Amino acid sequence: MTTTLLSTARDLHARARAGRRAVVMTMGALHEGHATLIRTARDIAGPDGEVVVTVFVNPLQFGRGEDLDRYPRTLDADVELAGRSGADVVFAPTVDEVYPGGEPQVRITAGPMGERLEGSSRPGHFDGMLTVVAKLLHLTRPDVALYGQKDAQQLALIRRMVRDLNFGVEIVGVPTVREEDGLALSSRNRYLSAAERRTALALSGALFAGQDRHAAQEALRARAREVPATRARAEALSAIGESRAAADAHAVATAVPGGPAAVRAAARQVLDEAARLEPPLALDYLALVDPSDFTEIGDDFTGDAVLAVAARVGATRLIDNVPLTFTRFGAAS
Repeated sequence: MTTTLLSTARDLHARARAGRRAVVMTMGALHEGHATLIRTARDIAGPDGEVVVTVFVNPLQFGRGEDLDRYPRTLDADVELAGRSGADVVFAPTVDEVYPGGEPQVRITAGPMGERLEGSSRPGHFDGMLTVVAKLLHLTRPDVALYGQKDAQQLALIRRMVRDLNFGVEIVGVPTVREEDGLALSSRNRYLSAAERRTALALSGALFAGQDRHAAQEALRARAREVPATRARAEALSAIGESRAAADAHAVATAVPGGPAAVRAAARQVLDEAARLEPPLALDYLALVDPSDFTEIGDDFTGDAVLAVAARVGATRLIDNVPLTFTRFGAAS
């Protein structure tokens, strides 16, 4: 399809609109993860709607010593990929277009949630992110905006901003896209040498280890729910070939280290091993948090959670996460 490249909000606003407008915000250097977002936006907008992809490297999101100047700019390739994926428009404004008065004096503040995890490692990052997202929502005027779940804290903050400040837009999260080896797709992956990439696989490896431990835990809980809490428990478990000593699923499912503690331990073991590789992985954080506010969950937590990790390999900083759901023992799944 023919994709139009625009650089001013005036030209974007002049376009005739019929159906829904779906917006995918990016900083360029598009890859298959972005393509998945764009294809999802195309499905949501439908044949009569419009998909707009923004390409803007936001200086407010980069702190001192971060890679603003190093960040890849590949606009021609971005327009080509966006078009193949179903975009009608690529909106690539200049810094002067987005911030016509220079660096903005009034900004969106992320609050306490924006000071945790990524916010602690990158002070001011989320204030800059929310400010530009607010600006781009005003400039593009979408009905729906899509963001990747790989940036889970960013997505949670955008949803909170839209809700708290009454933005008239629907926010859609799209699952993380991974390469065949499990590494989450990121524009920064291109900075990794072959050896660094091997080490970087520990991020997804740690998350999968935690996820597997969680799945085993939940399976034991489900087994315990199926077996009556009576004398018949031992007989029922023995009947399916499990020994009396090892097969009380209730005891196993609630034993320490179980639940969140076991998930953290399984993930940390992988990261500790990666710290001894060459080149080593330098862990920034491993966290198991409540996605509503990104605070660490306790061992009695039930509901949705996010297992998140951030680390450096060489000069490249990477993040990743997986969603988990903790059930209450004895509750229906």
